[in-house]
Amino acid sequence: MKYTTIVAITFGLVGLTSTAVHADGLALATKSGCMGCHTIETKRVGPAWNDVSEKYKGNEHANHMIVETIQNGSKGKWGGAMPMPAQKHVSAEDASTLANFIIGLKK
Repeated sequence: MKYTTIVAITFGLVGLTSTAVHADGLALATKSGCMGCHTIETKRVGPAWNDVSEKYKGNEHANHMIVETIQNGSKGKWGGAMPMPAQKHVSAEDASTLANFIIGLKK
């Protein structure tokens, strides 16, 4: 097999994996009720996830910080009066998956 074919196949699989991770994250966000207050691109009740991703870009503690917000809620991080209630129905594993999905939106 030629090198260019191997590279093309490898990048194709990376693209599929990235697309699958995005689809899985979006499905989990929908199932968990996140989409009632958030969207990917525009502020709704809570911040747009692209904005969250941009804010935490390069922060090695981003996953932990977002998981904490999902599980314990927050108030005032984004300047609004509306607090984010704790999402106790979201498991720690699912919260981490959601955090990774959000972080991965802006690269």
